[in-house]
Amino acid sequence: MSCNPIRIAIVGAGPGGLTLARLLHVAGVKASLFEQESSAMERPQGGTLDLHAESGQLALARAGLTDGFRRIARYEDQGSRLYTSDGRLLLADDDMTGDRPEVDRTALRDLLLQSLPPDAVAWGRALLEVAPRDDGRYDLVFDNSREGPFDLVIGADGAWSRVRPLVSRYQPQYSGLTFIEFGIDAVDTRHPALSQLVGRGKMGAESTGRSLMVLRNGNAHLRGYAIFRVPVEWAERRFDVASPTAMRDALLGEFGGWAEALLDLIRASNDLFALRPIHALPVGHHWTNRAGITLLGDAAHLMSPFGGEGVNAAMLDAAELAEHLTGSSDWREAVRAYETEMFVRVAEPAGEAAEAAAIELSHISQELTLAHHRAYMQMRTAAGSNAAR
Repeated sequence: MSCNPIRIAIVGAGPGGLTLARLLHVAGVKASLFEQESSAMERPQGGTLDLHAESGQLALARAGLTDGFRRIARYEDQGSRLYTSDGRLLLADDDMTGDRPEVDRTALRDLLLQSLPPDAVAWGRALLEVAPRDDGRYDLVFDNSREGPFDLVIGADGAWSRVRPLVSRYQPQYSGLTFIEFGIDAVDTRHPALSQLVGRGKMGAESTGRSLMVLRNGNAHLRGYAIFRVPVEWAERRFDVASPTAMRDALLGEFGGWAEALLDLIRASNDLFALRPIHALPVGHHWTNRAGITLLGDAAHLMSPFGGEGVNAAMLDAAELAEHLTGSSDWREAVRAYETEMFVRVAEPAGEAAEAAAIELSHISQELTLAHHRAYMQMRTAAGSNAAR
């Protein structure tokens, strides 16, 4: 980077923003990081993630956090199981030799936060506007303050980014899928049959127009999703998240006729439910470079959760942007190079995620899911055989 330091603002303290802040900190580059939540504990951070060796894990390695990651990663939870709606097991993959270990979002965020100075994040800063100045720099306007000027503002502020409108007019579009999230606590001791049903990793089952997906999190917690292909307003009319009893009854009604063992997943749920309509930006989303503004992660390329690429792409964005910024004498050209490469890099995973969302709950989706799992198992076996030679 130029010997004349620039003022950098990162908006959003999710995995992408925190990874970028850590990488810049390691390189001795100061950045101001703003987050709308009041603290790291304001709300649950969501479920489990699988970090890929070539992206999420690579970013952590560049950040010097591999050892810390291995302490929180769950290599034992990489399995997959697939059932029919009548409870018949189609596939059980209990191999733990893969290199996509699970990690809870909260644990990953804590790892990244602890790697930064205690005052690295300005909490409770809900961004209202990025205001251009006459000198080409930008101010950040919050609900109770104004910060700036900044030479470079990086939007790591997720699906509904307040930074994105400065470079792109696109907004995420509804995919046609809505997830109803639920959780099961202390499953190993309180619900051993369900623990066995799910196994060490994730399980799925589907029938016409609906499916169940359940993932093992840390601390013997299961996080489940009832998935429907419906209009975006349907779930709000159908479900009352304020009434856990009504939620369970409504979900059991929607899955009427399914195997009792699968319905027990709903019956065992705790009282926390959430409606999660799935949105995505267009595949190939890009923008014309604008000096002083860029995006990473969901702000740049929001995609459906199928394939688990979102957080991995965000963390790799951070790693690549940090490398360009710290390795160039011209930060404007560094940002331009990052964007050019990122647009190409995310096109394939975004396309695959969009295709997976499009075929989810189609009349052949279970057949395709089974074929995908079998192909992955064969690829992993082949890779293991080659490594042993």
